[in-house]
Amino acid sequence: MEREPMIFTLKTKIAKSLITCLLLVFPLVGMAQMHKHPRILNNEDAKDEFQKSISNTEWKKNFVEKKKENVAKCLELCKNDPEWLVSRLQMNWKTKHSNVYLRGGDFAYSDGEAPVPTVRYSGTRDWATDYKGLALEDIEPYFDDPRGYFLENKETGKKEWVHPSKTGHMIEGINRRILSIVEDAAFLYWLTGEEKYAKLAEPVFKTYIDGMYYRNPPEIIDESSQRFISGLATFEVIHEQAVIHLSVAYDYLYNYFVNNKKDLSKTVAVLQKWGDQIIKFGIPDNNWNLFQARFLTYIALALDNDFEYKNGKGQQYYLKYTYNESTPRQIAIKDALLVYDQETGIWPESPSYSMHVNTSLLEILALLDNATNANELANFPIIEKAALACFQYLFPSGNNVGFGDSGHGTIPFENFEMLIANYNKYDNLEKERLITSLLKPYLENGAYKRRAKSLFQLCFYVDELCDVQSKADLESSGLITPTFYAPNVSWFVQRMGKGDEAIMVSTVGSFGNHAHTNGIAMELFANNYVHGPDMGRGRSYWSADFKEYYAKMPAHNTVVVNGISDYSNMRSYHPFSLDNSFPKSAVSDPLFKQISFSKVSFVEPKTKAKQQRLSAIINTPTGKAYVLDLFRSKTEDEEEQKHEYFYHNLAHSFDLLSKDNQTLKLHETSDLTSKEGQLKAYDYLSDKKSVAYGEDVKALFTIEEELKPNNLMKVWIKGDKSQTIYSVKSPKSNAISKGTGTAPKSLIGEKMPTLILKRDQEAWHKPFVLVFNPYFENRINPIKDVQFRNVDGDCQEIMITHSDAVTNDLILATPSENDVVSNKTFYQKGLLSIVREKKEIVMPEFIFVSGVFQFKYKQWEVLAVNQSATVSIEKKEDGFWLENDAPLVIKVPIISDFKPSKIRLFGKDGSFVERKGNINRNNPNQIEFRLEKAYSKSIIVSE
Repeated sequence: MEREPMIFTLKTKIAKSLITCLLLVFPLVGMAQMHKHPRILNNEDAKDEFQKSISNTEWKKNFVEKKKENVAKCLELCKNDPEWLVSRLQMNWKTKHSNVYLRGGDFAYSDGEAPVPTVRYSGTRDWATDYKGLALEDIEPYFDDPRGYFLENKETGKKEWVHPSKTGHMIEGINRRILSIVEDAAFLYWLTGEEKYAKLAEPVFKTYIDGMYYRNPPEIIDESSQRFISGLATFEVIHEQAVIHLSVAYDYLYNYFVNNKKDLSKTVAVLQKWGDQIIKFGIPDNNWNLFQARFLTYIALALDNDFEYKNGKGQQYYLKYTYNESTPRQIAIKDALLVYDQETGIWPESPSYSMHVNTSLLEILALLDNATNANELANFPIIEKAALACFQYLFPSGNNVGFGDSGHGTIPFENFEMLIANYNKYDNLEKERLITSLLKPYLENGAYKRRAKSLFQLCFYVDELCDVQSKADLESSGLITPTFYAPNVSWFVQRMGKGDEAIMVSTVGSFGNHAHTNGIAMELFANNYVHGPDMGRGRSYWSADFKEYYAKMPAHNTVVVNGISDYSNMRSYHPFSLDNSFPKSAVSDPLFKQISFSKVSFVEPKTKAKQQRLSAIINTPTGKAYVLDLFRSKTEDEEEQKHEYFYHNLAHSFDLLSKDNQTLKLHETSDLTSKEGQLKAYDYLSDKKSVAYGEDVKALFTIEEELKPNNLMKVWIKGDKSQTIYSVKSPKSNAISKGTGTAPKSLIGEKMPTLILKRDQEAWHKPFVLVFNPYFENRINPIKDVQFRNVDGDCQEIMITHSDAVTNDLILATPSENDVVSNKTFYQKGLLSIVREKKEIVMPEFIFVSGVFQFKYKQWEVLAVNQSATVSIEKKEDGFWLENDAPLVIKVPIISDFKPSKIRLFGKDGSFVERKGNINRNNPNQIEFRLEKAYSKSIIVSE
């Protein structure tokens, strides 16, 4: 109920902005200026200024010169053969078919006859193909052969005739390449006034337009979903890039066409037909919708006012459906913006897709703002919020997390540039400097070079980035935080440290679009790499490797139940629930910085297994943190069940060691296959070796690089008498790739060393417990030893001995807030406690409890008053610093070195009030302090 007024207000603000656009923009561009061209990327009034910008800006000058060189090659070829370029278009040159028929995601056949050659339809929805593409020079002129295409097989190297449905996106790709040359030539005509460019572009433009004018939209001859998503030229309306080339070329060539008395009615009709196809088809509630809106914007801006056309389909008509009026398969932007999580700014798809939705929206607003000069970004604040929220996706390397169909790319650099351009245009200097400073590191490390890749970038990016004296700190800017929770994609991230000490855990469920079947999955960043990466997506969404392996459980760092855990990927509705976490999501500067953790729970749909994962990052005095991973899993059937913990780690070598550092002897095994009813994904595993071993073990993953110390991930693993340990090779990770920086180059494309722990019984009361210990060889290793202790009930007790041999962390973790565990030294009713002590020092370094009702340890006691509490107590020079999220009573022991007397309770402004403590009536050696509410900072001080 509380969200309704906010959404109503948001809708009202957007509607007002759109009404302003429709009433002001298009008469502005229309009436006196409606027939002025160009107007999409440039306008005649600013031509002199634009030309100066090119002359004075090296990267722009280089771009234009490169365009001239490329077009000059075509001009030279066409000098000898005027039809050289036009003849390379993929057309139905001989048959002149007017009808196209699709079966599922494949081209089936075409028929009918038009008065002119028609545009050939794409071959298939699947971009993956076994055949090599063709350079323009190698394309047979006027090619149209009933046998299909004569192409070289990538594997055999031999040429063979193949049906168009085996060519991937080759057909549409060739036409797009040719139309991009037309677009470039049209631009150069406007820029230079030289008619040679227009004369090169005109025959190709006209041939394509005429060919699409006489070609009907595709017909679907089966009952597949293809009938709802097809474009005029491609299998998906989101791939209709030809629309942009044609719209922009038309805009630049308009005056040439008019001056030469060319009939433009067919061009208008084709743009309208394309716009209608995009409005009628597509997928309305994911990234498609915004990609389609981008095409509609170009179409609208190329056309004139509605009243110029008998059918009334001009600028206002198509912008109405872009911004303000929804149809069953094209949701207007005013409604689409409500798909964002209004609190976090996250779009409900995997990171790569989410970030490119922002790219599309920023481009649309830039185009609109070019006409209105009304700071459209400010009129749509959720778009700016979403663009900035993308920084939360980043690993410390500057690359984004790889869950779902994402890889370890970066925030699209177009997003940086378009934000900078807007801030520059409207004198928002503080924001311009911030985003510029965040872009600069990518320029410095070579990940990004300022050079235009499109005419849009040439026209809209600022000439030079503003001067920034220092790099912005993402943490201090608040753009990334120690923890961040995005419920609409079921994703929780924890991060700690900087530089070589930076560590991050990304925990993800399956929610939203482009999600995988991954249960509760994890990616782990440490020592400058994503040591525990996701596997990414397969060759394509239709390929066997994607459907059988990459989108399935064994390709993720998760637990598979009975070898069959499974549910639908892509559009998935299987999130985890976030039960407990610390610090609170999106809090940029918590008082207690030594620990972050999350506990999430999930029911695996196929087996109805109950699962729970607790992940904690715990800092050490060395500055190097370690990670605790505690995974519980059980089915309702208490008798027969199997649970397998999968963990993939980058490595050149992978060893398994006993407690006394002896290498375990593993044997080749025929386990882990689909023969016994397990997932087909198991068949993708190779080099399988195993050992049945019940004691605690250590896994050591080693990355070896020249001129660098060995990069190590030691994993301390709790033993179990029913445990079988496997060392296998998984297929390569497609999340890592060249240039991403999340893995060493020598491991890109290599099979992934994988640890599998198998239990032939439940793993709830005796869960998988692992401590991930990253360090560099011959440098500080923060951990000397890990002991997994047996405790009655479901509690797990872990003792971490630090490298100094005097500092210990005692960790107690139960399944829930209502579990109780106790012995002579402690009592805990609650979820988690971590106590750090030093030998022979009475007072602890810190006590951290979360989801706890009562905790007692060596004369310390935390007692929640009316709900479970999260409390940190940390020793500092001036006393013990506290942070609590609920009312509680804390009891502090009196010792010779510290006699607690008062507590200072701080407000948000830094001021504080002081209260006296009371002697515990049951224990005169304890002082009690009562906190009646949550305090972000309190200090217990001594007399």
